[in-house]
Formats: sequence, structure tokens, C-alpha cells
Amino acid sequence: MASKKILFIVGDFVEDYEVMVPFQALAAVGHEVFAVCPGKKAGDTVRTAIHDFEGDQTYSEKPGHNFTLNADFDAVKPSSYDALCLPGGRAPEYLRLDKRVIEIVKEFFAQNKPVAAICHGPQILVTAGVLKGRAACAYPAVGPDVTDAKGTYVDANSTASNSHIDGNLVTAPAWPAHPNWIRDFLKVLGTKIDL
Repeated sequence: MASKKILFIVGDFVEDYEVMVPFQALAAVGHEVFAVCPGKKAGDTVRTAIHDFEGDQTYSEKPGHNFTLNADFDAVKPSSYDALCLPGGRAPEYLRLDKRVIEIVKEFFAQNKPVAAICHGPQILVTAGVLKGRAACAYPAVGPDVTDAKGTYVDANSTASNSHIDGNLVTAPAWPAHPNWIRDFLKVLGTKIDL
């Protein structure tokens, strides 16, 4: 299997599981994984939040861990990477306001490179204008945004455990979908794992 270089764009209060689990899983199968945040450099950290589903009308939020970045945002050149990952949590709601984040996302789509987004990560895709005519999962509260962006919102049957592939795009509603979402992202990446 050829190792791929995968870029994660994160920010403070990214969802803990949605950054840590795929970051570690992709590295475990041999990919080179790089995490960046606007305004921060390699060695800096972002704070994470744990979102849980405990029977309330929406998710609960608890403090997570500090996640250490391993690359500099200002040095990102999309042509140097094979794929992009956009975790959810609180971070996407303000990361989508950063013009360079949006430019990076548009470049990945212009080059038809694999892109994975989960939970609130599709908020960045909405702002980038890349969902028109595409189908995507997202956290249900982001569904209207996907529709307003002229995309098709894919309902994950309220189980939050499904993911969806639309060409180079792999999306899922939340971290309970990790087994399917990560498996589908590996499929789109062309990753073969010998067990």
C-alpha cells in the first residue's frame, strides 16, 4: 500500500473522538497524517470537546483533551497532500470564517482529492460552496445547511452509525459512525489492509 499524506484542519473545541480516532487510525494503517489550525504552529495544541448522546434534545458537551498539532497552518499547500479530513465539534462554525481554510477546501475539490467530513465538519463544505449537486451526511442540525447549499442531505436513519460516499467525498453524522466512516474513507483513499 502506498502511504498517503492526509491533512486535518482543526481548531479549538474540535470534537475529541472525531479528531483523535481517525488521526490515530489513519496513522496506524501507514498513512502520514498532519493536523493544522489557523493561527497555530506544529507543537501548539487545540482544546477538544467531547460530545455525547445521552437522551437530551441535543448532544451534551464536556471538556476533552489537548490535541497537539504536528504541522504549520501557514505552510499548507494542498498540492502536497493526497486527502483532507474535517472533524466536527464546535470548531467548524468559526473555521469556516477563515478565508484560507475555504481556499484550501476548494483546492482539494478542484483536484478531486478524497475529502472526509463528519458531524459539523460539513459546515466548512457549505461555506466553501462545494456541496451543490452532492449528497452528504452531517449532524442533523447541519442538514438544513447542506440543503440550503443545494446539496442533498443524507439522513443516517437516526442511528448516527452510517456514512455516505459521493465520489471523492465521505461524510458521516457523528463519531458513532467511525467504523463505517473510516472504512469508507480508506476505500476512497484506495487503502488495502492485509489482516
